Amino acid sequence: MKFLETVFENILWNSRFITIVVVVFSLLLAVGALLVTTVDAIGLLGFMLSYVNPSLTDEVRDAQRIETIARVVGVIDGYLIAAILLIFALGLYELFVNKINQAEGSELAERLLLIRSLDDLKDRLANMVLLILVVKFFQQALNTKYKTVEDMFFLALGILMIAGALYLSGRAKPAKIETK
Repeated sequence: MKFLETVFENILWNSRFITIVVVVFSLLLAVGALLVTTVDAIGLLGFMLSYVNPSLTDEVRDAQRIETIARVVGVIDGYLIAAILLIFALGLYELFVNKINQAEGSELAERLLLIRSLDDLKDRLANMVLLILVVKFFQQALNTKYKTVEDMFFLALGILMIAGALYLSGRAKPAKIETK
């Protein structure tokens, strides 16, 4: 019976290596998100160059300025998604597989890899997702045409809700009480 228990526990313990598949695909998706977003950023630079065309009317220039800002926000959003995927991959690897040897003693790793539990990883990802949602709201707010007082009221309400979410996400968590 002890032999079966040992074999089962070994299988169970080594099953954590399944997360390597998730880590690899997260890294591939991060590279893909970086590639797509970089192509978008290069296209955005070309779009920005057309802004200096002296034959543009003020109306067209204003519309192009808003479109440029919205596209910049979209590029930021793409890079944030790539960062989330990288943090997710690094965090899962460190939690389930092994410490990253190259990160030992690195000042960057101290800031980036503060993931010691699934709660740490979840909190880090939740903050990144909140940041992406704020960026998306900003992008949507730029593309919306405000025609009535109600439209402006809902914009203000949305900004207030975002401020509340950012405030709540930035609050320090209460310290856990250790019981012995």
